[in-house]
Amino acid sequence: MPPPADIVKVAIEWPGAFPKLMEIDQVSNADSTNFYITEKNRNNIKNGSILRLTTSAAQVAQQLHERIQSSSMDMKLDALKDLANSSRDITFAQEFINLDGISLLTQMVESGTERYQKLQKIMKPCFGDLLSFTLTAFVELMDHGIVSWDTFSLAFIKKIASYVCKSAMDTAVLQRSLAILESMVLNSQDLYQKVAQEITIGQLIPHLQGTDQDIQTYTIAVINALFLKSPEEKRQEMAHILAQKQLRSIILSNVIRSNKPINDEMAHQLYVLQVLTFNLLEDRMMTKMDPQDQAQRDIIFELRRIAFDVECESNNSGSIEKRKSMYTRDYKKLGFINHVNPAVDFTQIPPGMLALDNMLYFARHHQDAYIRIVLENSSREDKHECPFGRSSIELTKMLCEILKVGELPSENCHDFHPMFFTHDRSFEEFFCICIQLLNKTWKEMRATSEDFNKVMQVVKEQITRALTIKPNSLDQFKSRLQNLSYTEILKLRQSERMNQEDFQSRPILELREKIQPEIMELIKQQRLNRLCEGTCFRKISSRRRQDKFWYCRLSPNHKVLHYGDLEESPQGEVPHDSLQDKLPVADIKAVVTGKDCPHMKEKGALKQNKEVLELAFSVLYESDEYLNFIAPDKHEYCVWTDGLNALLGKEMTSEFTRSDMDTLLNMEMKLRLLDLENIQIPEVPPPIPKEPSNYDFVYDCN
Repeated sequence: MPPPADIVKVAIEWPGAFPKLMEIDQVSNADSTNFYITEKNRNNIKNGSILRLTTSAAQVAQQLHERIQSSSMDMKLDALKDLANSSRDITFAQEFINLDGISLLTQMVESGTERYQKLQKIMKPCFGDLLSFTLTAFVELMDHGIVSWDTFSLAFIKKIASYVCKSAMDTAVLQRSLAILESMVLNSQDLYQKVAQEITIGQLIPHLQGTDQDIQTYTIAVINALFLKSPEEKRQEMAHILAQKQLRSIILSNVIRSNKPINDEMAHQLYVLQVLTFNLLEDRMMTKMDPQDQAQRDIIFELRRIAFDVECESNNSGSIEKRKSMYTRDYKKLGFINHVNPAVDFTQIPPGMLALDNMLYFARHHQDAYIRIVLENSSREDKHECPFGRSSIELTKMLCEILKVGELPSENCHDFHPMFFTHDRSFEEFFCICIQLLNKTWKEMRATSEDFNKVMQVVKEQITRALTIKPNSLDQFKSRLQNLSYTEILKLRQSERMNQEDFQSRPILELREKIQPEIMELIKQQRLNRLCEGTCFRKISSRRRQDKFWYCRLSPNHKVLHYGDLEESPQGEVPHDSLQDKLPVADIKAVVTGKDCPHMKEKGALKQNKEVLELAFSVLYESDEYLNFIAPDKHEYCVWTDGLNALLGKEMTSEFTRSDMDTLLNMEMKLRLLDLENIQIPEVPPPIPKEPSNYDFVYDCN
């Protein structure tokens, strides 16, 4: 409805999404219009003459609800486009959902928009846009978490699944359909079962063989969701299906080794798939060996047979005591802790039976290397032999810790390793490379049994350093390890120690203590300057993929926090005047973190996510009002909590403050002591000389 005639100079601005904004110069009859003043916009009243008004959310929702049911194709298309944009606003979404808008959209999808599907052949682009905007609006509305995912019918699921299974489908429709399936699986166990019946891995594979990285990302996300929500007893079965469908090699060829750079979202999905694949090892890792199980004992006999080639040896040769003595001798050469009954070594969990699986794989698939390691160590003196059995068990445990086997994937991690997608038995091959590294490092260190833990520490450092370069293949990883010998590790340690030299003498400690307040003030100023620049924060919702942002920054005079919602992630700083809300620093009562934050108490699902919990903090103001944050990473979390504590006159206690303090303090110390290089500083100060007999002396400049 147009505004009354006595309201003049009306300017309408459409930012591309809800709401419609208006500025008016004359407001005498504003109450008679169909517009209302939102609480947020009350702050924009200037001298009682200019107001910033928004169209009623209920009215816009009602209008769009009617327009999307129009018989006119053009009007329907425009209405769905407006609905897709407007649905991002939670106020509008609530009003539209109250009109049973979700049901209307699902009915349109279930019916396949039959009235228009008949015209699909002659106006296919229009039909694709209709369906795309319908699904986009649906995704945006569901993103607010107002409606439960459990309410949708099997017919709706079948229709969405059919869009995914079709060989030729509009890209936007395919993306939205994959996103909906992923959200269904992640948010409802019942829907997981229904989706799993409608979608097979074979139907998803073709989407990975295309060139559209967004489609590939959504496809892997659906596979990960199905993998994550499948019952434990079915995960091995699903992994077998993935192996049969050659998923790993398809991802390697079409995604990892494609010409396009891998974006963050794809890297995250590959990381999740990597974690879920390695988590299949958890069952064996947490299974103890049963010393009475003959099949498991036969594996140990097989290790002995391959190492010492005793296949032709008769089981009845010699007395029982002689055979026991021979077995004990061989098991000692194999490096087991319990020489009499090595099965006992595998009762420790982790790594449980996984260690024995790795040893058998190494013995069978890398037989020459296995025999060489065992015979080489059995010919050494007892104190210098590298125990293969004990080393394998401890190494397997270490590799599980490095790869975090058994832990759920993190929400924001992108740390996938391309080399693990190059082999169907990547963990076992990883072990085979590392056990040979361990034996090599043992010889380089000339270690004895007492040095076992030291050797394991060096090996762990070699492996983690080699992994940091993200090798593209297992051979590249192996080559990197060749360059990280024990001598090289010592050089790297010495270099790092030189850069982080810790001065312990009393004069140095006194100097450090004296300049420490200056450094702390410098860190405080840096934190406040960062707050003045501001940070873009994501809004947390029920869906994993989020695209809603808000921005917060401190005023240059350090007296006010400015914040407000954004349509998209900014490319640079957001100016103060574009942020609608303000919070005076003087009104801040306290800063709380972690599980004490109100938005962590409200979101039950987030309590399970340790990483999100560690990035949460809230600002308490007035009596019970909170401004809630989820930092984008650990660095921003420390910067903001430090800065807010500094504003409140409290101590900055984050780990980044300690790290910055150490770095800046050591640098300042080195600069001040530069002139004293190679000069030994005494522990005690030199004695103060005696006073002169008189003070009647003067220096003649001439």
